[in-house]
Amino acid sequence: MNVIVSTLNAKYIHTNLALRCLKAFAEPEYSVEIAEYTIKDPAMNIVTDLYSKNPDVIGFSCYIWNIEETIKVVNMLKKIMPNVKIIFGGPEVTYDVTYWLDRLEMIVDFIVIGEGEETFKQLLNQIQGEKDWSKVNGVGYSQDGKPVINPQRNKLDLRELPSPFRFEEDKSSLSKRITYIETSRGCPFRCQFCLSSIEVGVRYFDREKVKEDIRYLMKNGAKTIKFVDRTFNISRSYAMEMFRFLIDEHLPGTVFQFEITADIMRPEVIEFLNEEAPNGLFRFEIGVQSTNDSTNELVMRKQNFQKLTRTVTMVKEGGKIDQHLDLIAGLPEEDYNSFRKTFNDVFAMRPEELQLGFLKMLRGTGLRIRANDHQYVYMDHSPYEILGNNVLSFDDIVRIKQVEDVLEKYWNDHRMDATIEYLVTKCFPSPFDFFQQFGSYWENQGWSRIGHQLEDLFKRLHQFLSSIELKDLEIVDGLMKYDYLFNQRYKPRKPWWQHEMSKSERSEIYQNILSHPELAGPSFAELGLSEKEIYKHTLLEQIKWDPKREEQDEEGYYLLAYFEPANGQSQLFTLNKGLAVSS
Repeated sequence: MNVIVSTLNAKYIHTNLALRCLKAFAEPEYSVEIAEYTIKDPAMNIVTDLYSKNPDVIGFSCYIWNIEETIKVVNMLKKIMPNVKIIFGGPEVTYDVTYWLDRLEMIVDFIVIGEGEETFKQLLNQIQGEKDWSKVNGVGYSQDGKPVINPQRNKLDLRELPSPFRFEEDKSSLSKRITYIETSRGCPFRCQFCLSSIEVGVRYFDREKVKEDIRYLMKNGAKTIKFVDRTFNISRSYAMEMFRFLIDEHLPGTVFQFEITADIMRPEVIEFLNEEAPNGLFRFEIGVQSTNDSTNELVMRKQNFQKLTRTVTMVKEGGKIDQHLDLIAGLPEEDYNSFRKTFNDVFAMRPEELQLGFLKMLRGTGLRIRANDHQYVYMDHSPYEILGNNVLSFDDIVRIKQVEDVLEKYWNDHRMDATIEYLVTKCFPSPFDFFQQFGSYWENQGWSRIGHQLEDLFKRLHQFLSSIELKDLEIVDGLMKYDYLFNQRYKPRKPWWQHEMSKSERSEIYQNILSHPELAGPSFAELGLSEKEIYKHTLLEQIKWDPKREEQDEEGYYLLAYFEPANGQSQLFTLNKGLAVSS
């Protein structure tokens, strides 16, 4: 029997852990081939490839981001291969089985419900054998036009599961893609917008087997390993043991990502990480979602924002771990003004990344079941994103989406850190107000519908600030120049601004710097640049604000950018304007 397990990932760099778990559990009785695609691949290409494999059974892993594309593929497959058995599984089809059986009766033969390893294997046994579907626990199917749902089996003993990481065919791509790993299943919390709240309790895999898997993955080139545990640090002793192991045995260039609950992380754990962890080894993802206590209570989410802030701040001060914080717009009773406060509360911590997402009414969640309580209106098909509720209009949602657009481009990509810091602290009432005003302007200009180069981002921000006649525009201009040059790998031939200094003015400053290199500070003087090197590898501009000292001078400063010819790395120096001219 020729068995394929397949999915449509969001991007090529993603890998699907579920498929590998199914394959590992089905072997050696069944030889299972993994076939991964992306949601951007044309359906015809996917169908053609699957057809060429001549399968008897194809199992698809289904999520909100791929369900509709997967259905298109299966519709075509069933027309050209009517006898192939199609199995759906995954979180998108697990929690509303009757709906999916009714909708997909003509193209999907079985739906695996919940934890799929043993169910999938038993189903293969019956497909190959006596075809008695009643003997397979945790499966849904149609019989005589009516849905049949067999009760789920007991939870698996995770300590006994085989490793999903030892497949020869995966080795060549380990260094190019994200490897997902789980050390536990389940979640101790009951957040009503999350599917993880449905499964009660937390079960752990065997610790030593997990460590062996990680050693194997690193040895074979894995660079990014992401733990999918819903709360990695729910057990402090377990988290500490794993952190210690990863610190001691990691290989250079490897990055480990975790989802953590920040308000339960003890200060001594953070102190340990700040002292022991190599820079860049770990990355934390932290779901804040809302800082509105009433909203959190309505979704049964326990969160101590004061302790969360303490954790994020301590980690940030340690300077070794990047943090990605999540917000959800559209939670119950959080109107536009409340969300503005949530955004500002979280942005105040200056996370390396702040993801602004919108509530999705996932099948099976308590929030979807009680959607009428808050008059939710949402998309009929995945991703089931809300269109409004009793306190948040669609117009409000559109405005917040404008914030999301420029937040991603101007904060999360860190192209203009000094500029944005000045704008949100000195020029606008709050960070949210800056991103909202700029986001609305961006949308009105039609920029969300066209592409952009790096220079375009600077020009468009400058155009926006000019349009509102920003009082400190001259200062911000200098900061934008600073950010642009700081992030350049090589000396730019044509910056986004017009040079204000004449060649003679620039030459006079260069001669002074050559005579007195200490004017640009001891670090510059140590470079010992010759006249030829200064003219060839540096760029000189005027600014009003010194980002390093965070101060303003009426005369202004000269910004000197040096680009190391060997690697293009930029180094920026500021000179007091008066001293540079008179020396």
